[in-house]
Amino acid sequence: MRKLLLFILVNCAFISTISAQKPDKLSSNQIYEKVQKLNFLGSALYIAAHPDDENTRLIAYLSNNVKARTAYLSLTRGDGGQNLIGPEIREQLGVIRTQELLAARRVDGGQQLFTRANDFGYSKHPDETLDIWNKDEVLSDVVWAIRKFKPDVIINRFDHRTPGRTHGHHTTSAMLSMEAFDLAGDKTKYTSQLGTYDAWQPTRLFFNTSWWFYGSREKFEKADKSKMLNFDIGVYYPLKGLSNNELASIASSQHLCQGFGRLTSRGTQQEYVEFLKGDFPKDKSNIFSGIDTSWSRVKGGKAIGNILYAIEKDFDFVNPASHLPQLMKAYGMIQNLEDDHWKTIKLAEIENIIQACAGLYLEASATASSGTPRANVAVNIEALNRSNATIKLISMTSTSDQKTTPQNLNLAANKRENLSLEANLATDTYSAPYWLFEKGTLGMYNVADQQLRGLPETPRPAMVKFNLEIEGKSITITKPVVYRYSKPDKGELYQPFEILPEVTANFKDKVIIFSNDKTKEIPVTVKAGKDNVDGYVSIKHPYSWKVYPAKQKVNIQQKGDEVTLMFTVVPPSTQSEGVLTPEVYIGDKKYTQALNEIEYDHIPKQSVLLPSETKVVRLNIQKGGQYIGYIQGAGDAIPESLRQIGYHVEIIDPSTISGESLEKYDAVVVGIRAYNTVDELKFKQKYILDYVKNGGNVIVQYNTNRRIKVERDELAPFSLQLSRDRVTDENAKVEVIAKDHSIVNFPNKIEAKDFDGWVQERGLYFPNSWANEFTPILSMHDKGETAKKGSLLIAKYGKGNYIYTGLSFFRELPAGVPGAYKLFTNMISVGKEQVITKKELKN
Repeated sequence: MRKLLLFILVNCAFISTISAQKPDKLSSNQIYEKVQKLNFLGSALYIAAHPDDENTRLIAYLSNNVKARTAYLSLTRGDGGQNLIGPEIREQLGVIRTQELLAARRVDGGQQLFTRANDFGYSKHPDETLDIWNKDEVLSDVVWAIRKFKPDVIINRFDHRTPGRTHGHHTTSAMLSMEAFDLAGDKTKYTSQLGTYDAWQPTRLFFNTSWWFYGSREKFEKADKSKMLNFDIGVYYPLKGLSNNELASIASSQHLCQGFGRLTSRGTQQEYVEFLKGDFPKDKSNIFSGIDTSWSRVKGGKAIGNILYAIEKDFDFVNPASHLPQLMKAYGMIQNLEDDHWKTIKLAEIENIIQACAGLYLEASATASSGTPRANVAVNIEALNRSNATIKLISMTSTSDQKTTPQNLNLAANKRENLSLEANLATDTYSAPYWLFEKGTLGMYNVADQQLRGLPETPRPAMVKFNLEIEGKSITITKPVVYRYSKPDKGELYQPFEILPEVTANFKDKVIIFSNDKTKEIPVTVKAGKDNVDGYVSIKHPYSWKVYPAKQKVNIQQKGDEVTLMFTVVPPSTQSEGVLTPEVYIGDKKYTQALNEIEYDHIPKQSVLLPSETKVVRLNIQKGGQYIGYIQGAGDAIPESLRQIGYHVEIIDPSTISGESLEKYDAVVVGIRAYNTVDELKFKQKYILDYVKNGGNVIVQYNTNRRIKVERDELAPFSLQLSRDRVTDENAKVEVIAKDHSIVNFPNKIEAKDFDGWVQERGLYFPNSWANEFTPILSMHDKGETAKKGSLLIAKYGKGNYIYTGLSFFRELPAGVPGAYKLFTNMISVGKEQVITKKELKN
């Protein structure tokens, strides 16, 4: 029974992703648009590799103009990218980008799907990508998505014929789509899937081409377009008051952590798709040409269409409730369809329309934001009929424990009914992101449950089924349990209701660096997920490390409260690395997870459970300089990392930079992409260069070569040309080519072994041309490429030193890579061999 319930919940989530945002309150225009979509039985699947790869113009056009059921299959969740709005990277960044994709789909009208592929970072070729991804597993996920979604049309974002021209993930997404197009319809392939979904053969496959893939607009003008379809995606929607391109721009702007906030655009615009496989359409302006997208497509559908087409033709915008008798009749007929696929889809759509036409407001709001497994939760119910329709609430069923509460309540017009129920959270599973439940690999997430694979989110853990009669006919409408509350400065707010552990434990820092053999006091914060938590905490540690005391009692009376316990950690005398894990014992249960809460205004609050651990590193490291100024860029944790090894780091407000304000620092470090994101730097760059000229030490970390805020000849004191050169293999051989330079000798000797253990990449956006005043320090390259010498450049300028580096310190320092710490310390220490630091002079 539990598996059947999960299957139903999973499929409901697939059809209409539950976002725990404020409930939809549809206008007559919006209801009418949903009726139009109800009357279109055709599906399109758009396939690419990452969040932001999708063409929101085309997705919006298919969903809102064609009225097709449209989904975007992103092979990854974008875990390997950068974050422009906060410190989250890797798994937590993937959670943010997942939610941004869902936000984009709520705007453009699409649905969102995924595979288990993990975005491990930039890849230069599909061969490299498939060396890290498990090809068969990702391909099986693409086949699963096709069999589940049953698209008539598939559209690839990228060209499968041009490996090496773009990101390896991009080309791989198209290559796998080409294979899956044939495999999905083959009953001898991936047979374990066929117990749930039948084999499905899409009608045709396209490549969403454009002038960009041809190198220029002129080349595209001359290209053979005999196999291309094109259509104007700049159409205007009077019911929305927006053009398709405006809608698409708003959707793209949801990708805030990637800096995709953009201006809206309007006007005619041609979109092209190139035919690749299947049946070539007769009408080159219609992607569904020759495919029956009417109700006649399904057995018994013609009679349903007769009812629903009439409603669409004569829709009553003033009184949508007038259509309820016919809608309820069609609802009953859809329930009797033999085609389970379209029956499930269209039942969900018409239920939404019936609810909206009746002005029926149904809400289930828990009295707390979370509960623990097997606990009871109180749920406040609001039921309101805002029409003159005859509506009766027969009963309510809690899906978490299958308990039904009889009501037999007539919902009088515009009379609010406030009810309540108590639900038992009869599960041992948490509601955090399901793809993080088990440890995966560099290239793949581990998701054992086939029914969960591809879902954008974990199905909501608690739902309420409202069992109703509308105009004398039975209907059930299901709502997720949410948490509704208010803040004086923000008003009414909604967030997801979660099932979380009884207790979680977090370290303050994910990496703790010991630069000598002195002990450190390490705080462990324990948070209660329920009232009256009583137990003890110990820390699991490597053999060569010591932790005191062995255990400490913990007693927390109130849910949501926290206590912080201090443990003394004794490092070994020699260089060493290891992991500390807090273990919280409550009764006979052990808890080892950390709760990470992600809160941004543009996405729902996210509760992410990850293994609670911190990496400890004993380094033999020396430092020159002490007082560091840090100009933040696109968000990184380097200031915290530098403080770990004893630097005093002060965050510099760019607006305060002047000729005098920088003098107090031993070094000034500029954060990643600062010259791409910080407008003030175009006015302050002269002071930064003057600081170098007068004896300062400036370290500039990577920037992209587009949208630089300063003039390109002002980024550095001498000519420096940024490029897209990068070394993506984190194990690529590194050669020190300036062996005698102090930057690789003082105060720490840098050797090849210091580049062991780097994560995700060596570096990115290296300069590829520079003035003779710069000295290149390192040489490295990916397999089959020429040497890249621009990863670390240094130039003497006046009395000081200007350093530019594309090395990915923003990943390596938070990951606790010893060699990265030694090299960064050397960069700070340049010129300090015989100089007493300014702070020491003050003292």
